[in-house]
Amino acid sequence: MRPIRLQETFRAVFYVPFYAALARGDYAAQGVDVTLLDGGEPARAKDAVLEGRAEIAWGGPMRLMLAHDADPACPLRNFGAAVLGDPFFLVGRAPRPEFRLRDLAGLRFASVAEVPTPWWALQEDIRQDGIDPEALNRDATHTMAENSAALLRGDVDVIQVFEPFVSRLEDAGCAVWHAAATRGPTAYTTFMSTTANLREYAPEFRAMLRGLGHTLDWLHATPDAEVARTVAPFFVDLDAALITRCIARYRPLGIWPRTPFFPPEPWERLEHAMFTAGAIRRKPGHAACVDNTLLG
Repeated sequence: MRPIRLQETFRAVFYVPFYAALARGDYAAQGVDVTLLDGGEPARAKDAVLEGRAEIAWGGPMRLMLAHDADPACPLRNFGAAVLGDPFFLVGRAPRPEFRLRDLAGLRFASVAEVPTPWWALQEDIRQDGIDPEALNRDATHTMAENSAALLRGDVDVIQVFEPFVSRLEDAGCAVWHAAATRGPTAYTTFMSTTANLREYAPEFRAMLRGLGHTLDWLHATPDAEVARTVAPFFVDLDAALITRCIARYRPLGIWPRTPFFPPEPWERLEHAMFTAGAIRRKPGHAACVDNTLLG
C-alpha cells in the first residue's frame, strides 16, 4: 500500500482515538504507513487535502458543511467517525448543581473564540431551553486560556472550554455546570478527503478504517491511565495524571463511538444547529456528504 499523509486539525485531548491509532501502530498493522502532519489553524486542515499536501485529514464535519453550503459541487466527503459527542463544558466559579442553560440570561458568559462549532451547537440548546441566545451577555473574542484567567479573576461568571482547561479550573476551585455532550450524539470529528482520493486510495483508507476500528475496541476496553500513557507522547506539556483525568471525564459522556461508522443522527443534529445559527443557508444532507462505503 502507498504511504498516506494524515493532516491533523489541531492538538486536543478529545482526539484520543486518532493519536492512539498512531501510537499503537493500528494503521501499520493493517499494512498502511501513515505520517501525521501537525495541525495549526483548524480551518486549514481541509485545504491540505484540497491542495494535495495530504491525502486525508481529520476535523469537524462543520468544515465540510460550510464548504458544501458555499459550493454544492464541493468534492470533500466525511467518513470514519472518531468523535461523535461534544467535548465542551460550561464552567463557573463555584458549584451550581441546579444550573439550566436558561440561567445564562443575566450572567457574564464567555464562549470559545478559537473554533465556531461549540457556540453554534450550544446556541441551539439554549434556544430549546427557552431563551434567545443572541440576547445573552456573551463575549466571543477571547481564547480559552484568556477566558480561564478572566473566570478566576471574577471578570466573567461562566465560560465554555474543553479539557484540560476544565480539570485545571477545578483545581483552582471552579466547577462544571454543564456538559454539552448531554445533548446527545453530535458530529464532531471524522476523517475527510475528496471523492477522487476516496477512489484512488480506497485500499489504504479501508485499511485505516480497520485500524481505527481496532483502536476504538481497545479504547473502550482499556483503563483510563493506560490510554493516557499511550497518547502521552503527543502531549508533551501535559502530565499523564492530567491526561488520565481528561479521559475519565470524557469516557462516561460517550463522545467516542464504538465503531468508525458515521450515522445520520449526529450529522443532522450539528447541521440543524448550524442552520439555526445562520452559519449555513441550506442543509447539504448526510447522504450527499458522508461516505460509509469503505467500511466493511
